[in-house]
Amino acid sequence: MKLKHLLLAVTLNLLSITGFAQVKTGLEVLKQQNFELLKGKRVGLITNPTGVDANLKSTIDIMYESPNVNLVGLFGPEHGVRGNFSAGDHITDQKDPKTGIQVFSLYGSNRKPSKEMLKGIDVMVYDIQDVGVRSYTYISTLGMVMEACAENNVEVIVLDRPNPIGGNKVEGGLVGDKYISFVSQYPIPYVYGLTPGEFAVYINETGLLKNKVKCNLKVVEMKGWKRNMLFKDTGLYWVPTSPHIPRWNSSLYYAMTGIFGEINPSMVGIGYTLPFEVYMTTFTDADKLTDAMNTENLKGVIFRPLHYKPYYSNNKGNELSGMQIYITDYEKVNLTKIQFKLIEIAHKLYPDHEIFKFNSKRHNMFDKVIGSNKIRIEFSKNYLYSDIKKLWEEPAEEFKEESKKYYLYK
Repeated sequence: MKLKHLLLAVTLNLLSITGFAQVKTGLEVLKQQNFELLKGKRVGLITNPTGVDANLKSTIDIMYESPNVNLVGLFGPEHGVRGNFSAGDHITDQKDPKTGIQVFSLYGSNRKPSKEMLKGIDVMVYDIQDVGVRSYTYISTLGMVMEACAENNVEVIVLDRPNPIGGNKVEGGLVGDKYISFVSQYPIPYVYGLTPGEFAVYINETGLLKNKVKCNLKVVEMKGWKRNMLFKDTGLYWVPTSPHIPRWNSSLYYAMTGIFGEINPSMVGIGYTLPFEVYMTTFTDADKLTDAMNTENLKGVIFRPLHYKPYYSNNKGNELSGMQIYITDYEKVNLTKIQFKLIEIAHKLYPDHEIFKFNSKRHNMFDKVIGSNKIRIEFSKNYLYSDIKKLWEEPAEEFKEESKKYYLYK
């Protein structure tokens, strides 16, 4: 009996390692149900390369080939339905070369589907892996699609996927009314702790859609996902959500440095092989900065000196020095705090290099991403995180309590 139990334990462990004992995404659940929710309906699909099943087959191709799905339109977010566009690229309408289905761009002249785009569609299906950070534009697309569908009596179905950062980490201030934009479309924290399905329920039920409209929303929930899971715990394969989020843990680093990356992309690793995992400049003494940061004893992270020359971006070919960030304890680390502490210590060492003074043209985008101008104004007075700690941290605590009633998973 002992040997039998041992073999069973080993088998279960191997299944977990190979990904067979894994979380089932909303897509997998819908497939198992033979697409019952879509039978007899004309279907529009909002997706991109992250919309795949457990065998990495595209949601587009799966639905196109299914006899139970009448797929009549595709809708592309930033980067496009097949992922062949860079960040910020203006995308036009076109035909999908593989299926011949019309693709409507939601990252070009229109960010919200028009009445003409929705003509002949009964239900819009959303299937995109997100990163759990507010400034990532996919949730803005989801919200605006929900608005359009509410206004045009079109049903919305969200095929849920994991939040790679987990469902317990919530950090950052909300978005002020004057700073609503496509990179901060809704007043939620910078790290908001919801799955795409939970986010959709939250904005639908709390009146955050334009004119407080409410769409006919269904969420196909995942099976097996828990709030304490990081993406690595799901057994799912990671498909890059965009060119600079190549690995699942890039989501963590994006939350950690992405705000200040709006001021200077090469400072946080854009242009090299470690996007969002570093702090680099042309003037930094790597050892001195690294020692200073490690002396801070910040919870859950350590730093090592680093030198390289970017392959592209605004410092291409220039030698940069600084440090790489390593997460040692996810439960303890305050992700978004790290970038403020980096700038704080760098300013102490190099007071002549004030990041906001050298990059004033990027202030508007920085403020949009962070959700207001208050954080920049207060922080830039003394470059101390303690000056903005209350502004940045308290709204997240309040939101976490408020949003719990919309959780779909424990």
